[in-house]
Amino acid sequence: MTVVVTRNVATRVRGFLASSMLELAPGVYSAPYLSPAVRERIWAVLDDWFVAEQEASVVMVWHDAKMPGGQNVRVLGLPPVELLELDGLIVTRRH
Repeated sequence: MTVVVTRNVATRVRGFLASSMLELAPGVYSAPYLSPAVRERIWAVLDDWFVAEQEASVVMVWHDAKMPGGQNVRVLGLPPVELLELDGLIVTRRH
């Protein structure tokens, strides 16, 4: 399961995500069976388009058996956070 949560993004970002995933609620997108290649392509587009965003954020979460807790996370935007592994848990640290 892949989930993307957006905040204050442009209409084209929301449209792109809605064309690839199910929009569960405003700014919340889900796809039960995304291949790693499709997930990477979606993230690449979001990363490329993000330079034009202001005061926006995007969070992507997906199942990853290799990571502690069984999930992986990527973040774009404000507030900037750093993801760390602490005693087998993924935690965020704000600067």
